[in-house]
Amino acid sequence: MSYARVLCVGLVGVTGHLVEVEADLAPGLPGVVISGLPDTALHEARDRVRAAVVNSGQRWPNRRITLNLLPATLPKFGSAFDLAIAVALLGGSGELPLLPLEGVVVLGELGLDGTVRPVRGVLPMVAAAAQAGVERVIVPAGNAAEAAVVPGLRVRGVDSLHRLVGFVRDGEPLIEPPTDAPPPAAPGPDLAEVAGQGLGRRALEVAAAGGHHLALIGPPGAGKTMLAERLPSILPALDDDAALEVTALHSIAGLLPAGGRLIRRPPFQAPHHTATVPSIVGGGSGLARPGAISLAHRGVLLLDEAPEFSKPALEALRQPLEHGRVVLTRSRGGAEYPARAQLVLAANPCPCANPAGDDRCECPPLTRRRYLGRLSGPLLDRIDLQVRLPPMRAAELMETAAHESSAVVAGRVVAARQAAAGRWTALGRRLNAEIPGPDLRRSPWRLSARDTADLRARLDSGSLSARGFDRVIRLAWTIADLDGRARPDKGDVGEAITLRTGEGT
Repeated sequence: MSYARVLCVGLVGVTGHLVEVEADLAPGLPGVVISGLPDTALHEARDRVRAAVVNSGQRWPNRRITLNLLPATLPKFGSAFDLAIAVALLGGSGELPLLPLEGVVVLGELGLDGTVRPVRGVLPMVAAAAQAGVERVIVPAGNAAEAAVVPGLRVRGVDSLHRLVGFVRDGEPLIEPPTDAPPPAAPGPDLAEVAGQGLGRRALEVAAAGGHHLALIGPPGAGKTMLAERLPSILPALDDDAALEVTALHSIAGLLPAGGRLIRRPPFQAPHHTATVPSIVGGGSGLARPGAISLAHRGVLLLDEAPEFSKPALEALRQPLEHGRVVLTRSRGGAEYPARAQLVLAANPCPCANPAGDDRCECPPLTRRRYLGRLSGPLLDRIDLQVRLPPMRAAELMETAAHESSAVVAGRVVAARQAAAGRWTALGRRLNAEIPGPDLRRSPWRLSARDTADLRARLDSGSLSARGFDRVIRLAWTIADLDGRARPDKGDVGEAITLRTGEGT
């Protein structure tokens, strides 16, 4: 037999595509040709596969070898095709009977000694295989636990090409995925550790309940970063669909924790202010990788010292904040990543950042305006809550009374989210922050003219944009949900205006 075919999976973004690895061995000058839009790593597979085959005790066929990856129009990236190429090549040379691998997806990178090494993106690859009707997959032993997360699949691990050859030839068993229970998650930061800042705590709770973006502006030591770091602790655990999305993104980035289990805790990303545009929104040569905003999908993206970030990096966030996804276009194809994260901006009010606050600021008014002016109007217009935190006082810092814990606040957040989900299910939404403005302005959700009189006046005077108008309405619904009311009243709209504009804080 001079022809063989083995199934594999290729990734474009987070979308997997079933790929057929074909091997044809013909008489002629010995050599290996790979077709099907391979990248550099895949071109180099011929050398890795040759060394792995020989060092696993198999005979390398000295013939003209043509390897084709179907569909040929789909770009192929990475080293996950190595194992499938080796098996197809051995099958085409007559060394292996490939009947045991009929309909089986084979994934894995080969070391020169024949070991099978883990690869990135196994979870979305295996999920795509299951969606295509595949029932059995063979993955690197280090990825077996990750692949076993996908229901309805029979997953087996392999640590070497020699073991896989023994399975195909003699039926020797492969490695079962580990069944150990995942270790308990380490406790994270808790809101009980934050002293004072009642306004900041209220803003954090509203942001968590409605899925709103948040800006915290205040002097050093006011608790901006402490509050932001505790936002994930009051968010609900991820459901199955969200956990699969988040885990798939971390799998592609190679950031899955040991054990490869589903990520149930909302992710938290806090890049340094020197971060580049590709590191924030995604990019890189070849296949564009997810950036911080995608790795924070269904969680929190904190930009601490936000005015210190480069203007291009900040402005690149505007479209993802609006649409909840990032589309990265390259000459060899594009990739789309989900990016529905809650953005938290933390900033000092001026360069001098006097701990006493505005009363002792040494900066001229123009300097203050320029500093916060680095956060552009269009970006801030997309931030629902814009809160100015006062300096910390000794009485607050030394207070001995127990503060509410994250668990207590999280209970109210869950109840508020359940109320919102029950209300918006007919619209296919779950969070107040996701509701389109036109729906909020139609019956039966339109608020009365009496309750929105102040809001309308601000829109007419130009102190609030149309986008800001809709965001205040969304905030009012969230405040009503937290306080157990069926509809927002004038007080809820007033509090929403305060949290949106920072006036009176």
